[in-house]
Amino acid sequence: MSLDTRAKGHTETAPPYPEHTPPAGVRARARDLVLGIRFAVGGGRAGWARTILTAVGVGLGVALLLGAASVPNLLQHRDDRSVARSDTGQFDGKHRERSDTSVLVRGADTDFRDSTVAGRVLRAEGKHPVLPPGLDKIPADGEMVVSPALRDLMNSPEGKLLKERFGEYRVTGTIGDPGLVHPKELYFYTGSDALTPAKGGHRVAKFGYKQPAEPLDPVLVVLVVLGCVVLLTPVIIFIGTAVRFGGDRRDKRLAALRLVGADARAVRRIAAGEALCGALLGLVLGGLAFLGLRELLGVFDVWKVSAFASDVTPVPGLAVLVLLVVPLTAVVVTLISLRAVSIEPLGVFRNAKPRKRRIWWRVLMPVVGIGILLSSGRLAGDLTPPVYAIGLGATLTLIGLAALLPWLVEAAVARLRGGPVPWQLAIRRLQLSSGTAARAVSGITVAVAGAIALQMMFGAMHDDFDRVTDNDPGRAKLQVRADVGDGELAEQMIDKFRTTKGVENVIGTVVTYVVKPGKPKNADDIRPTTELTVGTCANLRELARIDSCEDGDTFVVHTGDAEMNEWVDETARPGKPVDLNSISWDEPGHRHMPWTLPADSPTVKARPDPGGELHNGIFATPGAISPSKLVDASTNAMIQVDPDVRDNEEYVRNAAARIDPFLDVMTLRAVERDKQYASIQTGLQIGAMATMVLIAASMLVSMLEQLRERRRLLAALTAFGTRRGSMAWSVLWQTAIPVALGLALAVAGGLGLGFVMVRMIEKSVEDWWVFLPLTGAGAVLVALVTLLSLPPLWRMMRPDGLRTE
Repeated sequence: MSLDTRAKGHTETAPPYPEHTPPAGVRARARDLVLGIRFAVGGGRAGWARTILTAVGVGLGVALLLGAASVPNLLQHRDDRSVARSDTGQFDGKHRERSDTSVLVRGADTDFRDSTVAGRVLRAEGKHPVLPPGLDKIPADGEMVVSPALRDLMNSPEGKLLKERFGEYRVTGTIGDPGLVHPKELYFYTGSDALTPAKGGHRVAKFGYKQPAEPLDPVLVVLVVLGCVVLLTPVIIFIGTAVRFGGDRRDKRLAALRLVGADARAVRRIAAGEALCGALLGLVLGGLAFLGLRELLGVFDVWKVSAFASDVTPVPGLAVLVLLVVPLTAVVVTLISLRAVSIEPLGVFRNAKPRKRRIWWRVLMPVVGIGILLSSGRLAGDLTPPVYAIGLGATLTLIGLAALLPWLVEAAVARLRGGPVPWQLAIRRLQLSSGTAARAVSGITVAVAGAIALQMMFGAMHDDFDRVTDNDPGRAKLQVRADVGDGELAEQMIDKFRTTKGVENVIGTVVTYVVKPGKPKNADDIRPTTELTVGTCANLRELARIDSCEDGDTFVVHTGDAEMNEWVDETARPGKPVDLNSISWDEPGHRHMPWTLPADSPTVKARPDPGGELHNGIFATPGAISPSKLVDASTNAMIQVDPDVRDNEEYVRNAAARIDPFLDVMTLRAVERDKQYASIQTGLQIGAMATMVLIAASMLVSMLEQLRERRRLLAALTAFGTRRGSMAWSVLWQTAIPVALGLALAVAGGLGLGFVMVRMIEKSVEDWWVFLPLTGAGAVLVALVTLLSLPPLWRMMRPDGLRTE
């Protein structure tokens, strides 16, 4: 076109650029997600580093979630194997008759130090006896089949005394896995031809009797629900934190995409694809870590808890839930985090002064959570606890504390000024970006707050599940009982135990029942009956308040129960005979065995024995009546041990096994712990340990990610002369300030949640200072993680950190 033409008013319109319409639809969204995945795996070394850190963080959480999802199957499999070998409850008529398949069984449990060694004595009554799981045949007389853990213990130097206890048996086999509750269980079967019904053997026609399950106390249900919330909430929070690793660099790459034509929605979908890739890799790593860790459960015995690897299998529904929720969480958290960021073609408007965080919804969450718990009412009696309400209320409270922490850190550092160089570096970094530091310690905040609440509940309900017995361990620590009254056995027991290493005193008696002679007037009348206890004067003084006593003396013993004293006097009549054979007149085998109670027998009051029991009736010394004349009697020995002798109880148990393998040895304890409560406490301890390990690992990964993001900044400061020590202290302060604020928040929130939970179970708080050791443990954990992060910090401060690709 010439100038003349333009001057004459002629114009030529250039063809317009085609209007750009962003692609839409499912295919476009899928393309953006795939593009984000390609950036995650093909973004060079920086992209791979961010993806790997995210995958490791998510994988740690996934491994713990899969472990939690395996608990129901683990408990069910353990219960199934315990039921399969059970020999109790089979006393109906069809199992009482001897047959070709019947087996006599007797419990033979024993203790070894702080462990229980469970076992059974077996005797086949026919050629084709039923077998308990894990056995190929019934052990013959003198043979013993043991679990692998018991075999290893007996063959170790630590198990020398236990091996001596079973010295008369020859180990001929190992119990198979189907016969064990867990791989570290100490269990055995022995064979004995001496086992008879008279010696405690009961006949079974099959193994595998399921006893009715004991319902869980409502208070324990509350404890379990709170424990699950406390243990799993930090895991969920950390997974949400892990998918935000490397956010600054990611946003810069997204700004470049805006420059080449991507719109805001597209870059959000691309960011979601990157997070989705890291989450999916985290699922794979978490699954592999879970498979590897579950193999260790059969090797290590933590708090006497181990498991077969096949038992640790996630419930399918819960496993699918984990597989779906983790990637969805990654996408949702990424999209939410991008709402506060403006990604434009010319840069990311993150470095501008951010908008102040809103506090109303952060406070609302714990308030609503506490309100739900308060509205759930109090648990008393057999009320069914509102499980879902408790879980929702506790979860909202703990997540609310985690959400409140970033606002608290931002508000605390906003007006801080001045100070040493490390302090100024740390404060300025927190003022520019406090969210990352707060998210890194939110897990420890939730864990400590939940642990404080749990400990307050444990302290409040502790006494309810500890039964105070009447036992007096100061007088006797062990009780040994034989189901046969034999004078020779009684003397042997007393003599053997008195000469046993570590024994200070022995209280030995032979006890039977005697009846008033004569046939009752009516067949339905109960014959007057009382106990006859034979022992030396020293032993009888432990059971009654006797002043003067010589061999040959007898006594009539009363308790504080007047009605029972009258019943005793019906039989124990000084100068009158009693029948030593208490078998009923109409039963076969009855033989009248009269013995006259001396007329000069004084009446004395009973004294509680070391087991807390009061014995009444007739007390006699061996000179008055020989224990060999007693019928259907039992022999008892209460033994006090020397506390200065190590393994004193084991020497007594070994001596009992040498005297008679069928002797029952029991430990007298002043306090006994409820088994359900103890089991839940152990489970929560294991879960807490796993959660703390996860938190430590997550904090370390998060700190390494923060250092990697600031690698060039750290190298630049070092190049300009900033001392390494100042840089290290600045990193420490950047961690210490959020941690201090987080622990303070955890103490306040934990005490509040614990108070409400204790109120729900109608108890009072026993200890308001329970937070001290927990906050101390949290501080030590943070200090340890900070020390572990120093070596990477030294490497990142090298001048070569200024290089770029």
